[in-house]
Amino acid sequence: MDRMTRTRRTLPLEQVRRRTRASVDRRAGATAPKKKLSEAEDRLLRDLLAKEQDYIDSPEFYKENPEVAIYDEAPDIRKPDTSWYHPVMDDLNHTRQRDPRGSEQVILTAAEERVLFLQYNYARHCIWGLQQEVWKTPDRNPTDEQARQLLGWATIANRLREQIANTNLALVLAMAKRTRMSEVDFADLVSEGNMALLRAVDKFDCGRGFKFSTYACRAILKAFSRQGMKLSKHRQRFPTDFDPKLERSNFLETKRADFEKDAAEEVRRIVSENRAELSDIERTVIEHRFGIESGQSEKPMTLEQVGQIIGVTKERVRQIQNKALEKIRTELEVNYLGTLKEEPEAPGTEATNPNPSVVVKGSNLAGVFASLN
Repeated sequence: MDRMTRTRRTLPLEQVRRRTRASVDRRAGATAPKKKLSEAEDRLLRDLLAKEQDYIDSPEFYKENPEVAIYDEAPDIRKPDTSWYHPVMDDLNHTRQRDPRGSEQVILTAAEERVLFLQYNYARHCIWGLQQEVWKTPDRNPTDEQARQLLGWATIANRLREQIANTNLALVLAMAKRTRMSEVDFADLVSEGNMALLRAVDKFDCGRGFKFSTYACRAILKAFSRQGMKLSKHRQRFPTDFDPKLERSNFLETKRADFEKDAAEEVRRIVSENRAELSDIERTVIEHRFGIESGQSEKPMTLEQVGQIIGVTKERVRQIQNKALEKIRTELEVNYLGTLKEEPEAPGTEATNPNPSVVVKGSNLAGVFASLN
């Protein structure tokens, strides 16, 4: 026997109308308004009639006076305080850890969960019954009374769904922290977990005797797994090479690199114009060692190769090179940086170098020459 047939026989639609009207008036505060529906209400009503309402059936819905037992005689269930949620999310996104248990949390017993889920699914059950009644009419449009009842039950169902989900927000955070994936942003993981939590609320059958957290944990873990697999497939379909330009660069390193590039051009002019008063052998060594021979570019030579050209040992070439580099450094400091050779500063005086972080010393002048190639 399908669900629709059983409902027609045990709960006639005329009874649904009477019971729904009394329940909605009692819990949603409706007073049979004659005014026109608002835009939001009209949109919600269209959504309610666009698709058949799903719900988890229960034998409790077909007992005598089910609304009295499910709503009026049910104990009051504590509502959760979610004021802790956003501060905890902010702290976790910035790698600080704050325990949400510092705020008072509502942990429901199995009996309390059963009360909420029965109320939630009975409200959806009543929406389903009203849908069947409306869809039997030729124009499939609800009367004013039917529209009021649909909106009233939808309000009750949405309120209960939100209460159940808010009560279990800490469960999503705990699961996300335990199964955190490096390739998935933490906020995205929590968002996916919250969506899985809402789907679990819609599908949970309290009549089986399990706690909701048992069912929800499995649903949330599956959602995390699907999210990781989806990102993995996306990376496989759209592979990208590592681009260092997209990485966050260090300001000082960038500043130094820009300076060395400018200084390299200045060094080229110093050598080509011999403004550092290099000897012929010094100029030959610099040009061959750093590939800046006047009028052409060539591959830099080793100390031994340069020594073979000028007829000296490679140690002698190193000495000539260091002396030439010192002359070039002095020329750079005097005429390019606007400074003199470094001298011990007197106590209490400030350095005269306008850009001391990028002074070219003999030890790093080779880096400037490397920028020429």
